[in-house]
Amino acid sequence: MLEKYEVPISKLKKRCDPDIFDYATTLNVPVKRELIGQERAMEALKFGLSVKRKGYNIYVSGMTGTGRNSYSYLVAKEFAEKKESPKDWCYVFNFKKAHSPIAICLDTGEGKTFKAYVEKAILNIKLDIPKILSSKDYEDNKNVIYNRHQKRAQEIINELNELARDYNFTFKQTERGILSLPTKNGRTLTDEEIQNLTEEDVEKLREQSEELSQKAFEFVKKIREVESDLREEIKELKEKMVLEVAQIYIDPLIDKFSVNQGVKQYLLDMKEDIVKNFHMFLDEKEEESIENLLLPVDKKEDFFKRYEVNLFIGNGSTHGAPVIKEMNPNYYNLLGKIEYVNELGGLKTDHTKIRPGSLHEANGGYLIIQAKDILQNRESWEGLKRAIYTEKIMIENVTGLSIISETIRPEPIPLDVKIILIGDYLTYHLLYQYDEDFKKLFKIRADFDVEMERNKENIKKIGSFVAYRCEKEGLNPFDSSAVAAIIELSSRISESQNKLTAQFNELVEIIYEADAIAVEENKSIVTRKEVEKAIAKKVYRNNIYEEKLLEFIQNETILIDTEGWKVGEINGLAVIDIGQYSFGRPNKITANTFLGKEGIVNIEREVEQSGDIYDKGMLILSGYLGEKYAKKVQLAVTASIAFEQSYDGVDGDSASSTGLYALLSSLGDIPINQAIAVTGSVNQKGIIQPIGGVNEKIEGYYKACKLKGFTGEEGVIIPQKNIENLMLSDEVINAVEEGIFKIYAVKTIDEGIEILTGIKAGEMDEDGNYEEETVNGLVQNKLEYYSDLSKDYE
Repeated sequence: MLEKYEVPISKLKKRCDPDIFDYATTLNVPVKRELIGQERAMEALKFGLSVKRKGYNIYVSGMTGTGRNSYSYLVAKEFAEKKESPKDWCYVFNFKKAHSPIAICLDTGEGKTFKAYVEKAILNIKLDIPKILSSKDYEDNKNVIYNRHQKRAQEIINELNELARDYNFTFKQTERGILSLPTKNGRTLTDEEIQNLTEEDVEKLREQSEELSQKAFEFVKKIREVESDLREEIKELKEKMVLEVAQIYIDPLIDKFSVNQGVKQYLLDMKEDIVKNFHMFLDEKEEESIENLLLPVDKKEDFFKRYEVNLFIGNGSTHGAPVIKEMNPNYYNLLGKIEYVNELGGLKTDHTKIRPGSLHEANGGYLIIQAKDILQNRESWEGLKRAIYTEKIMIENVTGLSIISETIRPEPIPLDVKIILIGDYLTYHLLYQYDEDFKKLFKIRADFDVEMERNKENIKKIGSFVAYRCEKEGLNPFDSSAVAAIIELSSRISESQNKLTAQFNELVEIIYEADAIAVEENKSIVTRKEVEKAIAKKVYRNNIYEEKLLEFIQNETILIDTEGWKVGEINGLAVIDIGQYSFGRPNKITANTFLGKEGIVNIEREVEQSGDIYDKGMLILSGYLGEKYAKKVQLAVTASIAFEQSYDGVDGDSASSTGLYALLSSLGDIPINQAIAVTGSVNQKGIIQPIGGVNEKIEGYYKACKLKGFTGEEGVIIPQKNIENLMLSDEVINAVEEGIFKIYAVKTIDEGIEILTGIKAGEMDEDGNYEEETVNGLVQNKLEYYSDLSKDYE
């Protein structure tokens, strides 16, 4: 009766025929790096990169190891090579608004040239201005101006002395200005004569001086005007000669960059500023005041920074558009920063201390960011969104500075960049749900799958992938049997005979380790044997916890029966994941039933050691019992179901069918064959549904049976839908071939209970009754008995 439920040996594993590869080894296989099995993701990625519209940035989702990082970069590089290199950007001093540095855009590679030209021009101007203002030509022109104004001043003084003669005074021009001196008989009095004057004479001189001062005011005013005119003309002379020097060096630059209005205006403003501040170019020593002695920075050196060009972004050495991967996207790394220097406790800065971020470096190209990294910094995420929205990059410091800090506000730079954000599925859905800006700014999603179809094309592509890795890393070549083993491992990882994994990092680990084993054994070619050894060694490195559990089962610390028959007891199967390794663990599940009205009591739930999915699976059992047995009678039963010796909590519904089998056994007083373990979820209609980890569960129970010794009765019941997921180890397959271990596949609870009890499940007749001496009949009788007892008690 049971043979019809056994899974054929041919379906326990889908092997890969080495003959599918048209080569003996990967040594001579033409290789190229290509993405395998991700056509949908690649199409979305390329479409997003080709759309030149605001908001069409890309979120690349997928699990680690699917190639989402490396291939996003490769595709971006492919697009970048077809684009022109972006422009250069320089920050320069704003001569009209000092705290707002100007951003100047130049053709690719011109930034470095422009900076060098300006530096050379300023250096020459600094050398030539002192020379021109100490030249003979300058001195001659200055003397002409001086003599002319001196003559005018002397004429005014002469007129003033004509007036002063009537008041017994005379005026003389000195370094301290014009002085009035008393006279007598046309001769200037000496200091001794003035001291010997009587009080009456002194008073008379004072009265005459006051009267003269009132009349001489206009003359003095004229003399001061002459002096002012003298200073202004000398200044104009200096500015004229400085302008000639500036024109010699700056005008050629204006002509060279005449088509660039930003550069042209900057040079014109610079020339005007040089003329205006020519005194800073002179070698005159500053007065050694206390203020100057305290200042640590040379004022003149500080002043000349205004003529420096900050080559902010130079793309002269780039080919095509930039592709930048920002590994630490904090605010300043992403959006740039303004650096400061500490000077006497205050923080100073200028346009030369503006530093670019990765957005500036990627401008005109592509920027790749990990979602988990940027979302850890709120300022970075908000700053990125703001830059995308405004299409400008504003550089500003967001951390607190000293209250005596200088501040500058650089001119924003236009932004033209495609953002590629890489993250997982959950992060994408959280952002889409809770961040209104995200769905507007990242309209393209490229979803990297974890698996692909197992067809001839993809199998050969994975063979090429192995060859590529061997060539790139200098590994020994793999023969066709080794590549076939890699294919089988790929299907095992994807848990499907019809799929291959797209998480190539797990395959790469085995490729490296198989090569290492071949090298250790002095082999020049990697075969299936080395691949299998690598897989076994990886298991051995990680399965210490599994071995401890098996020891507990062997010495009966954990109670697992693999022979005999018991009522209300059954072996369930669970999967434990410890990171790099997952394995199956047998669990004894027990059920007790008795008269009552509480229904099914899930002990794990009562003690809060179960997850929501497990609880749902247990609640489904009530629906099944009601549908199957309570159409004519009221259920008057209390049942308790427990995972025995489980202390860490359980989740998942893969044990729901197992619990139901134990429940039916208890209700019908029907013993269950303890040699058979069960996995599978069930719905309210009694249909067995597929579960995950089927290979690990089967192998886990096989190892437990192996420890306790085979009797030939051992086996596992799995959902029939899971047959296509079978990629079992050769040891288990050999045991099935030898008849010491069996694998059954069922569609319904009725099929499973027949295997476990050896008794027919039983069909319902027209009156709603099940056949006598069948499982369903015995269960129905027990429930009717409980119902009658319940009525008697009432």
